[in-house]
Amino acid sequence: MSSELFIDVSPSEIIIALIEDKRLVELTREKSGTKYAVGDIYLGKVKKIMPGLNATFVNVGYEKDAFLHYLDMGPQFATLNKFLHFATSRKGRTITTTKMHSEPDIDKHGKITNLLRSGQSILVQIAKEPISTKGPRLTSELSVAGRNMVLVPFSDKVSVSQKIRTLEERNRLRKLIQSIKPRNYGVILRTAAEGKMVAELDQELKRLVNKWESVLPKLKKTNPPGLVLGELSRTSALLRDVYSPSFSNIYINDYSVYEEVNEYIAAIAPEKRKTIKFYDKKAPMFDAFGIDKQIKALFGKTVTFKSGAYLIIEHTEAFHVIDVNSGNRAKAGNNQETNALEVNLSACEEIARQLRLRDMGGIIVIDFIDMHDAENRQKVYTKMKEVMAADRTKHHILPLSKFCLMQITRQRVRPEEHIDTAEVCPACKGTGKVTPTILFTDEISSRVDYIFSDLSHKKIIIQVHPFVESYLKKGFYSILRKWRWKYLKKIEVVGLENIALLEARYFDGNMEEIIF
Repeated sequence: MSSELFIDVSPSEIIIALIEDKRLVELTREKSGTKYAVGDIYLGKVKKIMPGLNATFVNVGYEKDAFLHYLDMGPQFATLNKFLHFATSRKGRTITTTKMHSEPDIDKHGKITNLLRSGQSILVQIAKEPISTKGPRLTSELSVAGRNMVLVPFSDKVSVSQKIRTLEERNRLRKLIQSIKPRNYGVILRTAAEGKMVAELDQELKRLVNKWESVLPKLKKTNPPGLVLGELSRTSALLRDVYSPSFSNIYINDYSVYEEVNEYIAAIAPEKRKTIKFYDKKAPMFDAFGIDKQIKALFGKTVTFKSGAYLIIEHTEAFHVIDVNSGNRAKAGNNQETNALEVNLSACEEIARQLRLRDMGGIIVIDFIDMHDAENRQKVYTKMKEVMAADRTKHHILPLSKFCLMQITRQRVRPEEHIDTAEVCPACKGTGKVTPTILFTDEISSRVDYIFSDLSHKKIIIQVHPFVESYLKKGFYSILRKWRWKYLKKIEVVGLENIALLEARYFDGNMEEIIF
C-alpha cells in the first residue's frame, strides 16, 4: 500500500491530507494560533472541587475551566505533587526525576478532596481538546510521546504495544528497555519500535528524558496557568504517529514547514528525505492532485460507494448514525440475502474510512441492510474488525444484533472534522436567478480593464471553471490573446474544478486576491 502526505499551508490554517492508494483516508485542519493540543503539559490552578463527581475544574488558561477526574490523576499523583513542590519552592536547589523518592500509589477508590484544595497548583496534561461547549479534559498521568516510545515519568513499568504480535520480539524489547531506562521512568513501546536496535531506542529515550527534564527550570518561572511543555506542531505530531517507510511522497507548499518536516525526517529516517517535495506550482496543490474533489464527495450527508450503494450519515449530540442503503444495486440471479451481504461487506470499508476521515468519536450506530443468516452477520462483524485494524484511535466493536445494528465506540480526543460541502451559488447568490450567461465574458473583460487601467497591476491571474477556461482560450484569435495584445500585460487563465460555472476570481502577481 502506497501512502502520500499533503500539507497545505495558508495564512489562516494548515490542512494535512493522508492519501492511501490514491484514496483520501485522513484529513486534519489546524487553525493558525490554535491552542490546547493533546499532549501539552500545563501548570494549572485548581478552581472548584466537585466532591459529588469526585472531580475538579482546573484553570489552564482556556475560557472554560478544564475537567480532571480522580481516576485520571494517575497512581503516581503523590510523587508528581511532591516533585512540583520541590521544583517551585526550593530556590537555588534542583532535583531531577531520577533522584526523587517515590511516594506510595494513591488509593484508586479514594476521594479527590483528600488530595486537592482550591487554589492549589497542579501539573496536568491535555487528554482531550475542547469539544463543543466543554473545556479541555485533563490527566495528571503525564507522558512524553516519541516516535518509537512514550515516556512516563514517576513510573517504573515497561509496556509493549499489543499490535506487536511476536512474543519473542515483545520480550526482547521489554528486556532491552528495562536495561537502559533511568530510575523513576516508565516506558510504553509503540508499534513502530518493532525490529529497532538498542542504539536507536537508547538515543530516543535520552531525547525524551531531556525533554521532560527541561520542564524543571520552566516551573520556577511559570505562574499558573501556563504552558510548561508543548507538543510538537500538528504537522510533526502527525508525522510521528503515521509516518512509515511506505510513504512515497510528502508534498508541502510552504517553505518554512518544508524545512521543519525535512529536519524531523532527517532525525528519524534520514534515508527518506528525498521523499519530501516542495510544491511551488501556481495551481492550488489540493486541486492539482484531486484532493478537493475527494473532500467534496466524502464530507456530505450522503456518501456513495460501490455500484450505486450509499451511506447516509447523521450526527447528533449523543451519537452518530450511519444508514447503509443498496440504492439501485441488484445482481441478476442473486437473492436478497446475497445482495445484502455484498453491499454490507463493501460498506464496512467505506465506514472505516469515514470514521478516520471525519474523526468521528463517541458512540456510532450502523444500520446495515437486514440479513437473516447469522453466519452472514458474523462475516460482516469480522470484516469490520479487519478494516478497522488500521485505525490508530482506540475503538471497540460489538457484533451485529438480529436487527443488523452494529455499535462502535471510538475515542474522541478532538472535535469531529466537519466540512460543509453545500455551497451558496456564487452566480445567483442564493436567489435562484443569474445574469445572462452571454454577458459573463463581458463582465470578466470589464474587470480586466479596471485592474490594469485603474489599479495599475502588472499581472493578473484569473481562476474560472474549466469550461470557461476552454472558451477563453479557444482558437488562434482567442479572447485571452486579444486581452494580451490590448494591454501588453501578463494575463493567465487557470481552470479549477472547485469553482462554479459562472464564477471568476482575480489575483495579482503575488497571488493576493483582488476583491471587487
